[in-house]
Amino acid sequence: MRTSNHLIGALNFLTFLLSIPILGGGIWLSGRANNTDCLKFLQWPLIVIGVAIMVVSLAGFAGACYRNIFLMYFYLWAMFVIIAALIGFVIFAYVVTDKGSDRVVPGRVYREYYLVDYSGWLEKRVASDSNWRKISSCIRDSHVCPKLRRMTGGFPEPADMFYRRKLNPVQ
Repeated sequence: MRTSNHLIGALNFLTFLLSIPILGGGIWLSGRANNTDCLKFLQWPLIVIGVAIMVVSLAGFAGACYRNIFLMYFYLWAMFVIIAALIGFVIFAYVVTDKGSDRVVPGRVYREYYLVDYSGWLEKRVASDSNWRKISSCIRDSHVCPKLRRMTGGFPEPADMFYRRKLNPVQ
């Protein structure tokens, strides 16, 4: 029994240490969040996840080291809820994106993705005016479009050269 408590304590201490950069990343984003909607969107989930992992790992660490049964029960139930939520999120993401896939486009190296190929829920969320404004703001703030621009001999790249380039799905 002593070895398992030490193992649980050590694993939870490592988990606690790993939660610090997650929480720090959320706090760092909150300092920059006034600039873009993307950063505002990411800051709170990171902070909540960092704090949740920190609290649960501290409860597991203290429960294992001090043999506190209440903390161990809290730790087990909290871990159950976190794991169930992660499994639920994975299943939800799979169901929402299951039907979508890329399509071959004649005369182009890259493949295209069409919103209508995905679930109706995702299509409605992306196509709604308020959500699309946030998505387009994220795309603008990431400067994806200017990064696609290439110059050939001092002139912008011709369209036929662009269509022959290998692009990732975001591009």
